[in-house]
Amino acid sequence: MKLTRRGHYSVKAMLDLVVWAKHKPTSVREISQRQSIPAPYLEKLLIELRQAGLVQSTRGVQGGYQLKRSPKNISLGEILTAVGENTNPLPRLSPDAALASDWVTFALWQRVSDKLKDALYSICLEDLYYDARSWQAAQGQETGFIV
Repeated sequence: MKLTRRGHYSVKAMLDLVVWAKHKPTSVREISQRQSIPAPYLEKLLIELRQAGLVQSTRGVQGGYQLKRSPKNISLGEILTAVGENTNPLPRLSPDAALASDWVTFALWQRVSDKLKDALYSICLEDLYYDARSWQAAQGQETGFIV
């Protein structure tokens, strides 16, 4: 599995909302500036995340986006799926029925693929947030959270 720009930007935007939109919505412009994501592209991603039920939007001058659920109830797999990322970590193999070793290889990679996909859905946004914070602290970075 390769995380594309689309997936990377989506995770960055969601982590930004964990920090900045706890009590009030945050605008696309603010997220865009903090995370260096082009605003028109970010708007499209946030619409997809809203349609998937991961964020909610508020219109108006004080409007913007917030998480719809707690960060501990949003998985990395959900975020990636919402924006069209392929969450199958390994390509599906087509084993040759004439070769027994192909079936062994297929079974092995199928199990590895299933475990990796399970991991994507077991890692929550809250875990990612604390991992990033820990890494930033270890690097001696300030608390201004830029992913």
